Amino acid sequence: MPLLHWLTRDVDIHAATHTPYRLLEQVPEYSHGDSDTGNMLIQGDNLDALKALLPYYAGKVKCIYADPPFNTKQAFPDYDDNLEHTIWLALLYPLLELQRDLLSSDGTLFVHIDDNELGYLIAIADEIFGRKNRVAVITFKQGAATGHKSINPGMVSITNFLVVYSKDKSHWNPNKLYTARERDKRYGQFLTNPLEHFSAWNFTTLTAAFSSYKGKKITELKKSLGAERFEDELNTFVIAHASQVVQPVRPSYDDVSEAAQKMIDQSRDRPREVFYLHRPGLSDMYFQGGKRIIFYREKLKEVDGALVAGEPLTTLWDDLLSNNLHAEGGVEFPKSKKPEALIKRLLELSTSEKDLVLDAFLGSGTTAAVAQKMRRHYIGIERGEHSVKKCLPRMRAVVDGEQTGISKAVDWQGGGGFLFYKLGLPVFDENGHISTGIRFEPLAAHLWFVSTGIPYKGGATSPFLGEHEGVGYYLLYNGILGDLSADGGNVLTGRILASLPKHDGQKVIFGESCRLGAKRLQTERITFRQIPYEIKAR
Repeated sequence: MPLLHWLTRDVDIHAATHTPYRLLEQVPEYSHGDSDTGNMLIQGDNLDALKALLPYYAGKVKCIYADPPFNTKQAFPDYDDNLEHTIWLALLYPLLELQRDLLSSDGTLFVHIDDNELGYLIAIADEIFGRKNRVAVITFKQGAATGHKSINPGMVSITNFLVVYSKDKSHWNPNKLYTARERDKRYGQFLTNPLEHFSAWNFTTLTAAFSSYKGKKITELKKSLGAERFEDELNTFVIAHASQVVQPVRPSYDDVSEAAQKMIDQSRDRPREVFYLHRPGLSDMYFQGGKRIIFYREKLKEVDGALVAGEPLTTLWDDLLSNNLHAEGGVEFPKSKKPEALIKRLLELSTSEKDLVLDAFLGSGTTAAVAQKMRRHYIGIERGEHSVKKCLPRMRAVVDGEQTGISKAVDWQGGGGFLFYKLGLPVFDENGHISTGIRFEPLAAHLWFVSTGIPYKGGATSPFLGEHEGVGYYLLYNGILGDLSADGGNVLTGRILASLPKHDGQKVIFGESCRLGAKRLQTERITFRQIPYEIKAR
């Protein structure tokens, strides 16, 4: 597969590996609501934060929304969005690698981008995820050609894009979504006697049926209601009587079954009669005059709790207008805030309740806000004071039940909560030694992850970290056995070995030193790894 090359590529493709593991330190005064939800807001560099999450969340994230700087030469107060292409690629490549590692096998990545870097993004994402795992490129209409945009020379740009990747397309199973569309005016006939046997059915025009229902002529209705209200009331009538509103359609004769062809032939010979075809497990079919009678009810789908004329979700999203976007969440984020309705659609497509969602460019907090309202778990990462000044107040308001954005659509009344974290010490110093002050649990999580490749599920109560593929892993560190002497609890001796939780298979034991001989280690099926010299710092 062709690869994209840029000036610093050889360094950038190793940046994720060379990024040190860091601790995540809770900031209690910024946390809010229930503390046991698993939701996290993290203040810090997104590359460092993603690396810190790996030992705990690798392979666990169901959906990632990434909204990196568009590189549009616009001066945002919170982002340097005027990056050279090389710098932009250097920023994004390691982030995509770490996000891939955090995704579950059936997970989905959505990267929001405009046409400035779209081609470059696809090139590096194809390399990292595999071209076969590219799902779609969605065109998102974000505005209209009005105002100052309309006086620009040339074509007016009103769209940007969502590039979609699965972790493993063979496991990808998105939810089926529909979007609301205007009433299909081709459905212009009305069945007047639906309760009678189909052989006695009578049809009239839709407008005649609506006129009869309202007790007025169509001309009088249009005059009294006005054009807009007339259409609204006619649409309501169609939805309410969707089992009677029909459209005769001439089917492709060669593409239907022999049974359907027989019905078509018979209905042509006797055009005034209605013919019926029962199809077990499928919708029944009705024919008249060589045409199939299609009912409007077959077009109805539930969208945001209401029955509407719906069509399957396509790759052109022109129905999510950014009206009142400035008011969503109660925080200002000029020109780069994304509508809650957009994130809602992404989560509806790719997740279910309680799934884990990640946004490493949290911005104004939209992804976390929508995930909270839709009862998903979430991790949001944002750098500097921006995380405290914008994300934090917005999320506190969401937990307390604020009513902007999608709140009414999902019946959000508040609840839940989150913990706030900042980046702490690196687990290892620049020389590869364990940093002073590192506790047992983060070191255990790191060793477990680099040894097994899966997230750590244990706690800080036992030197036995767990079993993976028949191998038991142990860590002797920081007085975990209750021996706080200089080397007693961290050194593998016969006494310490006897006190360890039992494991019958092969064992890997991490510690400062070992006083057991080679023969004893072989007999006990122990591989000893000395801290810090025989463990990976990165």
